[in-house]
Amino acid sequence: MIISFIGAGNVASNLGNLFIKAGHDIRYGVLNPKENQLTISDACTIGEVICFAIPYSAMKETLNKNKEALKGKIVIDITNAISIKDWSPLFLGEDSGGEQVARLLPESRVVKAFNTIFADVMNADKQFFNGQKLTAFIASDDKKAAIIVKELADQIGFQGLVVNGIKNARYLEAIAHLNIAIAMNEGGTDAGFTYFQREL
Repeated sequence: MIISFIGAGNVASNLGNLFIKAGHDIRYGVLNPKENQLTISDACTIGEVICFAIPYSAMKETLNKNKEALKGKIVIDITNAISIKDWSPLFLGEDSGGEQVARLLPESRVVKAFNTIFADVMNADKQFFNGQKLTAFIASDDKKAAIIVKELADQIGFQGLVVNGIKNARYLEAIAHLNIAIAMNEGGTDAGFTYFQREL
């Protein structure tokens, strides 16, 4: 599968490497492409799945510019609404970044995923703790898209967990804010959440 990342920072690079190891074809789209990178518009056009790993503040403009290329495609929103300066949360009230993306892209298959996982643990050596996999929470109104993303998460070493509709993105973003708060309080980013669910 061709998976395009919009952005080429730590999250995009580390998650992209996991996808490469799982056999996927990874492309990176950035504002000023270098070497093997693409323009954002080309990456949106080429990719079958498009992962957005750019600052929350850049999402609206970027999505509006590439809305046509994203029609019918699975769009994974990995962003969190935070201040770039100090990682503090930007409170969105009864809304979420994931829901905003879904409203901006009504003809795309929007999925919120991977936003609760630090780049530091998007690494094959750090995905397990006491025999448990890190959980990749997944929210989407498109059930088939959510299952595809769960399968992708499972392929690359996480435990995918679908939490139903995109409205639940607000809870995933709250989990991310909690994760950041713990990290900022000397907890560090070599950490993550595992959801323990006993089989019935």
